Amino acid sequence: MYRILHAPLDIAGQAGLMCDQLNRLGCFASAYNYYPTYLNYRNRCIVTDAYQLQKMFHRAARAFDIFHFHNGLSFFTDFRDIRWLRESGKTVIMHHRGNDVRFSRQSKQGNKLANPYVWTGSSLPDETIDRNLRFFADYVDLALVQDYELYRYVEDYYKRVVVLPRLIEIDRVPLQLPSANKRIPLVVHAPTDRQFKGSDIIIRTVRELQRKHQFAFVLIERMSHREATRYLHQADIVIDQILCGAYGNVSVEAMAAGKPVIAYIHPELADTYPPGMPVVSANPDTLRAVLAHLLSEPELRRKLGRQGRDYAKAHHDARTVTFQLLSLYGSTMAATKF
Repeated sequence: MYRILHAPLDIAGQAGLMCDQLNRLGCFASAYNYYPTYLNYRNRCIVTDAYQLQKMFHRAARAFDIFHFHNGLSFFTDFRDIRWLRESGKTVIMHHRGNDVRFSRQSKQGNKLANPYVWTGSSLPDETIDRNLRFFADYVDLALVQDYELYRYVEDYYKRVVVLPRLIEIDRVPLQLPSANKRIPLVVHAPTDRQFKGSDIIIRTVRELQRKHQFAFVLIERMSHREATRYLHQADIVIDQILCGAYGNVSVEAMAAGKPVIAYIHPELADTYPPGMPVVSANPDTLRAVLAHLLSEPELRRKLGRQGRDYAKAHHDARTVTFQLLSLYGSTMAATKF
């Protein structure tokens, strides 16, 4: 079976979770993370640093067949390892995660997917993104993205780009639908990057609505993933991100728990999701009305919660997504032999 290395970092616990699932399916998979955070996700990721990661490269090159890189990064900052691996017959995959490919200029103008709300302050410079993608296009066998919001940034560079949904271990998430009889509903928001998620707008909107509506609000911030999950599971409404144009990892976790989710879904991207996607779309201009409506409709909150659980189970279950990934590994390895 395949021998796979995920590197050099683990975003939102996804690389570690992929490895856990791949190992259960009979593969030999390891994940290295040189950028651990306070979130402290539960998985078997090996924490290291950039220096140690570079030192072990040649040993890893002998031990693994597939190199699954994340976020536009690899062992070395000049990507010489990617060229060497590809020329040595290894299978190289790049999994783009967001601001490694989200061009500032392209995100704001120039096509029907332009988004006036998206924040790209933490993106790489456009020239760097272009240079990196041109290099990857020559040496990477397969590019992965998590949704079609990112797909549009990379589709013109690679020969093959596939959307692989985010993963969650749905069976580990207890279903906790919002109560229709709760007198004071709880709204939560969990930013890891306030500017990217539009947190200041969210907080301001919440404070304004609290003058007319009775509800509690918790900002889940600077907590471990385990601590944050406890608040998420108590929530009646979860607000994820209102600028990007697609839902994020928090949305997946909230849907899995049976919570109604608010996130901005770009109108041109709505049809790219599987049918029945229950995320309620809101941007900075519509958030106040959308949140007020959900606060006044407890039965709707429960309905959306049930739909979210079903949707997460159908499209984000870790085992199901890992089977997709395993199939992609196989077809990619087969293609690179010719």
